[in-house]
Amino acid sequence: MKRLGIGVVGCGNIASTYLRNAALFPGVELRACADMQPEAAQRRANEYGLRVLTVDALLAAEDVDLVLNLTVPNAHFDISMAALSAGKHVFTEKPLAATAAEGRRLVAEARERKLAIGSAPDTFLGAAGRLARRLMDEGAIGRVVAGTAFMMGRGMEHWHPNPQFYYQPGGGPILDMGPYYVTMLVNLLGPAKRVMALSTIGQAQRVITAPGPNNGTSFAVGTPTTIMALIEFVSGASVTLGMSWDVFRHGNHPIELHGTEGSLRLPDPDTFGGTLALSTRGEPWQELSTADTLHGRINWPYDVPDRANYRMLGVADLARSLGDSTPPRASGELALHVLEVLEGILEAGASGSAVVLPERAVRSASLSEADAAALQKP
Repeated sequence: MKRLGIGVVGCGNIASTYLRNAALFPGVELRACADMQPEAAQRRANEYGLRVLTVDALLAAEDVDLVLNLTVPNAHFDISMAALSAGKHVFTEKPLAATAAEGRRLVAEARERKLAIGSAPDTFLGAAGRLARRLMDEGAIGRVVAGTAFMMGRGMEHWHPNPQFYYQPGGGPILDMGPYYVTMLVNLLGPAKRVMALSTIGQAQRVITAPGPNNGTSFAVGTPTTIMALIEFVSGASVTLGMSWDVFRHGNHPIELHGTEGSLRLPDPDTFGGTLALSTRGEPWQELSTADTLHGRINWPYDVPDRANYRMLGVADLARSLGDSTPPRASGELALHVLEVLEGILEAGASGSAVVLPERAVRSASLSEADAAALQKP
């Protein structure tokens, strides 16, 4: 198998997870890295045996087939467009871009140049997402009528030394965490057609309490931090989505779906594994753990692992897609639809009116256990 040569742009916190996991997948090979802070690139290069290049040099490198874009959200469009213009395939961290308009330009550019574009999250390809998709496709809970999805907490300033960008346009809980939840929902239910929402800013100012030079300083919040939305899917399902960085404690499950034959409960979609629960026609919940399955085994954080993290799985699937000329599952088209849903929610929250979404046929092919195993080293 010819390996897909990877050049990484953006060497911050998330990069270490991707770079470490790359060794699990035989279809990809890390070649070079770049960052606006040369010392960050050098640190990752030393850790993983990579060449340090400028961004321009990385885009021009002949042994780089795909650019893995791990920059901050507001830089996603510029780096991904530059990579496509240089003839490179792209896989980017979420969201696909800061705006849906930018996302549409990226997808169109990739299509025009006959290049592949993929995007995180790829968590829906993990063991929990695969099991949920199989149960849904087998009709375990019948036709889904309603559901809930909740991500609630206190935000980032308590642990991140530079959290300001999370609270500005292009960030917030909807664009930062929403991709995990909406991508999982689209994977299970198909595309969305309409959204409604209410939104608010819980605190106009946030104080950084994380250790570091900014400890004790405050900053202004520029985007909603609590959003309550209703998503209507083409299938007829309606899902309530609640996302907030203004909540101290809550008891809501990450995702629950309720159908004509039963109910399905999913774990946090920001992880690749976890325990599902299935109730058929009101029977007691039957717990279904993925802890002993591929991409469900606990492996992260590396020093004290308590969850499953296999970021790079989507890149491996994209590499596979280039070999057999089939669409990647964590595709740019899927990420674009998710971004349109999230942007529509923000628009609906600001206007008070429902937003009708562009029609998209974006439900990815399911990833079987055999196909998942074929992507990874034995």
